Amino acid sequence: MKLSLTLAALFAAISFASAEEIEIFNGKDLTGWEGNKDLWSVKDGAITGITPPDPTNPAKGIIKHNTFLVWKAGKVKDFELTFQYRIEKGNSGVQYRSKELEPGEFGPIVSGYQADFEAGDKYSGILYEERGRGILALRGEKTVIKPAAEGEKKATVEKAGTTGDSAAIQASIKKEDWNEYRIVAKGNHVQHFINGMQTVDVTDEDAANAPLEGLLALQIHQGPPMVVQFKNFKLVETK
Repeated sequence: MKLSLTLAALFAAISFASAEEIEIFNGKDLTGWEGNKDLWSVKDGAITGITPPDPTNPAKGIIKHNTFLVWKAGKVKDFELTFQYRIEKGNSGVQYRSKELEPGEFGPIVSGYQADFEAGDKYSGILYEERGRGILALRGEKTVIKPAAEGEKKATVEKAGTTGDSAAIQASIKKEDWNEYRIVAKGNHVQHFINGMQTVDVTDEDAANAPLEGLLALQIHQGPPMVVQFKNFKLVETK
């Protein structure tokens, strides 16, 4: 028993030593981040993104494509990221293991995994691949992603179980208030959590397309005028 406890303590110490916390937001300004500064700023200690109304149609936002605030100080591979978010209208998310494409009229465009959330009731917590394979797991799903079948273009998404009740997870999300999101990525296995409830569990076996390393970015989605905020980031790289 004593030997087992000693080994457990040793493994815990090794695990702790192999983790490194990285500051990605200083709480004051957008140092280390790049994006359209007309849309992104820091307010009340939070990174704030807006979609202004279209002067010709105030019900619609002015931007014509999804755009992003990109963290340029490094790339992420295996990690845990926690942050708090709040959103008024619209859709947003955090990109990870992503790549930057040619910018658009309204700022950077990226492709890759997205930890999605929204002001609505359907997409918060899902795994979406922006400008890629689309929805890889709905909220409450455990999935395995397989390469596209012969003659098919899209990867095969196989349901392998559940992580919890989708309605219960949605009910725990506070509207237009602060929520906590956690992303865990290890090899080809990724997990999302909102307010402590696991929303998805994905094993990506589509090796030719599964991103294993890349950029972090924050999204403003085209659509109605909206406001999204992010704060209290904690990024821990794991080995």
